[in-house]
Amino acid sequence: MAQTPKRPRDYGIRFGVLPTGPLNAITDVPGVRVGQVTLKQGQNVRTGVTAILPHEGNQFQQKSPAAIYIGNGFGKLTGISQVDELGTLETPIVLTNTLSVPTAADALIDYTLSQPGNEQVRSVNSVVGETNDGFLNDIRSRHVTKQHVLDALKQAKSGPVEEGNVGAGTGTICFGFKGGIGTASRKLPASLGGYTVGALVQTNFGGVLQIAGVPVGVALGKYSFKENLDGSCMMVVLTDAPLDARNLKRLAKRAFMGLAQTGGIASNGSGDYVIAVSTAYRIPHETSNPFDDLKLLRNDNTSPLFLAAIEATEEAIINSLFAAQTLTGDQSHQIEQLPVDKVVEMLKKAGQAK
Repeated sequence: MAQTPKRPRDYGIRFGVLPTGPLNAITDVPGVRVGQVTLKQGQNVRTGVTAILPHEGNQFQQKSPAAIYIGNGFGKLTGISQVDELGTLETPIVLTNTLSVPTAADALIDYTLSQPGNEQVRSVNSVVGETNDGFLNDIRSRHVTKQHVLDALKQAKSGPVEEGNVGAGTGTICFGFKGGIGTASRKLPASLGGYTVGALVQTNFGGVLQIAGVPVGVALGKYSFKENLDGSCMMVVLTDAPLDARNLKRLAKRAFMGLAQTGGIASNGSGDYVIAVSTAYRIPHETSNPFDDLKLLRNDNTSPLFLAAIEATEEAIINSLFAAQTLTGDQSHQIEQLPVDKVVEMLKKAGQAK
């Protein structure tokens, strides 16, 4: 079996000032589960599905407060308008490739309608995000099926999250190197509320890579406008802090700052979205109570969460690069992995790694 790649922290690289959760993953947020299906078939299929489930209950009947922030809208994220209008998430979040979004949305409808308690449901707002893996994957043939999506949902579990060339990140490219799925978390100290913020990213974008403030992309001679580096990034941020949709939108904006700290530039052809969700409480689909009786965090107490989202997103992106491996795909296209040994030496010289 292949050895699990070292994460940046294994090399003594640190991001920010806040402590991580035990797994340094989105699943450090209690109740959150992640499922992934990876498709590597023949010489040209390099794609997959990643599903994020905020809680173990019926997501439609027990909705989660949510918000979506559009950093750059060249993308096909479904479900935006209803989340924006109502401030709730009523399906799990699914990530896949660009041309498989309708298939994934259809699968989420099947999944939701089949759940006990949803027998009378006649409207489902599927939330599906994407990036385009068409350089390494035969995207036009649309190999992702509804069953693949349903399998990802069924396989979702808590615990460590596999990173790199897996799930929706199987065929992605980041900063000219192999990208993929990455995750990280922050656990606030008790004095700042003790809340957890977790991030999961699907990295497929360009810019000028920097790690812990070190201009790695320039040193390696691979960066936007020297080479054609474009694409998208899906960012999912979950927290157990009691935030409403308004403050979740503010949290999502800070996650985009985490992307910026890695050198991402949100280019014209990039679909950069953040989906932010709170697991602190649930909003029932039906209730006889005409009022929501909620205890929400005040604006003045949100700043530590903002920093946590920035740091977790930044680290999740770099984690995706460290975990990803060289991949050959459609039409024999090959993308090399980040030269980790060279990068670590650069960071050591800059005093940013042990």
